[in-house]
Amino acid sequence: MSRLRWAAGAVVLLALSGCAASPDAGPGASATREIVTAHGTVRVPAQPKRIVVLSGGLAGNLYELGAPIAATDTRVLGVTTDGFGFPPAWSDQARAQGSVALPNGDDLNIEAVAAARPDLIIGGGQGLTGFQAESSYDNLAKIAPTVLVPRTVDTWQEELRQVADAVGRSDRVPGMLRAYEDKVAQVRAAIAVPPGSVVVLLSIAGGEPYLVPSEAALPELLRQLGFTPDDVATKAGNPRRVGTGDSFRVSRELLSQSADAPTAFFIQLTGPPFAQVAADPRFARLPAFRSGQVHELPQVSFRPDHAAVMRTLDLIEEQFRRPS
Repeated sequence: MSRLRWAAGAVVLLALSGCAASPDAGPGASATREIVTAHGTVRVPAQPKRIVVLSGGLAGNLYELGAPIAATDTRVLGVTTDGFGFPPAWSDQARAQGSVALPNGDDLNIEAVAAARPDLIIGGGQGLTGFQAESSYDNLAKIAPTVLVPRTVDTWQEELRQVADAVGRSDRVPGMLRAYEDKVAQVRAAIAVPPGSVVVLLSIAGGEPYLVPSEAALPELLRQLGFTPDDVATKAGNPRRVGTGDSFRVSRELLSQSADAPTAFFIQLTGPPFAQVAADPRFARLPAFRSGQVHELPQVSFRPDHAAVMRTLDLIEEQFRRPS
């Protein structure tokens, strides 16, 4: 992802001021800040105490920032919640804080959001939950100050910057980004990148082939490590993108020419597991499947947060470590 695109996303949510008392705040009132969002200027608590998060895809970064989350959506694409009702990656943090899981459904449960007594609501981002929050913004804003990450923000770095700014913890972001950059350099030096291009395949309910375009989050990470993501969208005839544009369904006729890279990464989201997909003749004849050069990654590698991208780097290092 170019710095230009990152900068464009950053314009949507910029702090206008540091922590300062609201002009109309009375004695003992909490300090507030003003930030600019796609829905206009929003006055948020300088130090929020009860945050409601409307997207499970944003919650991981907020927990890592140490933000106090009263209630959160728990849906992360392809991830099954644990016995406590939270995604395993941040279940311990959610339970330690006493966070409540919001009800899941086709519509946002406004009553459950209000019942959590938030002083700040954060939502938006990619996926269904982003659409739900956008369509319910006016009702949400009546409950508490509401900050939505635009659905056009498609990098975990920019999501992190925006949610950190919303909760007044931007000072923690540079260290997290440095840790990521150091990890990328470490892994790149430790692995042997296979020759040729790579393709990222998704397993989606229904069994139809889905590919990830070369500019999406995971191919961009692979590019930083020295891999060459194939231009699968062009090979597939530039079909319509799904959702926020980070995947597309490819026709059966074009699969063999679109996914002909010698190395592939496979992510099971809502569809069948690798063994079942590999037995499908459509996939079995692809070069990466024929040569055994298909590497599985977890669901959270597709739209990662900071913790997930660090875990993905560990897995790639394990799979491609240069022989000593």
